[in-house]
Amino acid sequence: MEYLRFGSKLVVRLDKSEEIVECIKRLCKENNIKLATVSGIGAVNKISIGLFRQTTQEYLTREMSGDMEIASLVGNISQMNGKVYVHLHITVTDSSYQAFGGHLNWGIVGATSEIIIDVIDVEVDREFSKEIGLNLIKLNRTEGN
Repeated sequence: MEYLRFGSKLVVRLDKSEEIVECIKRLCKENNIKLATVSGIGAVNKISIGLFRQTTQEYLTREMSGDMEIASLVGNISQMNGKVYVHLHITVTDSSYQAFGGHLNWGIVGATSEIIIDVIDVEVDREFSKEIGLNLIKLNRTEGN
């Protein structure tokens, strides 16, 4: 992984065989990033994606391998229990140009991945919602906001 920082933005290049989520977590720890948005493109050769089944509050997981283009990688970075929390969604296309997408559990870069991280200079935490079954962004308003 290589990156350059330009003000609040980081331009990141991941190389073949690097794992996307772990690299982003490591970069956030190294740069003390507490809140940011993420966007990217590239290629992967193995991924695990998830779909949240709302009625049962369970994640369905699908692993895929082969040559895949990242048509879109979007998400955010926040905190949960004092640790970096990376929440990404991905859409990939296979060799027949069929698209698949969902929550990115992990992904192995097949050639390269180009990611932009836009840092927001505040901290936002998450907490688990029993009603929804997900870790939700916690938005606390202070007086005057």
